[in-house]
Amino acid sequence: MKCRFVVSALAPVVMLSSGALAGTVFSFTNITGTSATNAAAGEAQLFVEVGAMTLGSQDGVLFRFFNTGPAASSIADVYFDGGGSLLSLHALIDADDNSSLLPNVAGVDFTQRALANVSPPNLPGHNNVSPPFQAIDVFSADSDSPVQPNGVNPGEELGVFFTLQTTQNLTDILGELDTGALRIGLHVQGFGDGGSESFVNNGSMPVIPLPTPLAMGLAGLGCIAGMRRRRNL
Repeated sequence: MKCRFVVSALAPVVMLSSGALAGTVFSFTNITGTSATNAAAGEAQLFVEVGAMTLGSQDGVLFRFFNTGPAASSIADVYFDGGGSLLSLHALIDADDNSSLLPNVAGVDFTQRALANVSPPNLPGHNNVSPPFQAIDVFSADSDSPVQPNGVNPGEELGVFFTLQTTQNLTDILGELDTGALRIGLHVQGFGDGGSESFVNNGSMPVIPLPTPLAMGLAGLGCIAGMRRRRNL
């Protein structure tokens, strides 16, 4: 059964600027290694920006996932490991839910689901990291059928908005992401050879301009590169 978190796009919103990213950017490392070409492509063009956001009356944290391209690929599943004491999943921002809030979600359609209804129910290759990646049931989301077209393809983005537990703040979230206490896993399909790969976030990185073509689509949206990878995931 689908369980979609929807918040009216008419609600008052204080957003990250659409002209420049204001949060902290994390890159991703491949953990499956099925194809060196696909692994390198994913590491070069998959990013998540994490920043403060107010949606309606709710203060929280926005995880803004980007596929900067140009290599064919589609983020089809987003998993979180850890963070249960810090975060509560509140809303998805895609073509169906609050699509007016982010500029590049027109082709993206995700649903929050129980892990039993996510395919696959955990990040493929989850045992290839230490400790093994274990997706949290209430935090996972995957693209609706048809999976690849509705995923995050080159030039597109997905927003996942969490409210914070009572005593937590953005600094706590960023600290756990940087140390690995909170991890994000991406299952990416639709590479040029039809293959798929899995990725887990690295530590935070400096903010510089996005590579094309996404930079054009975001009308100069600033961020990303100067990569500092953490291999001891």
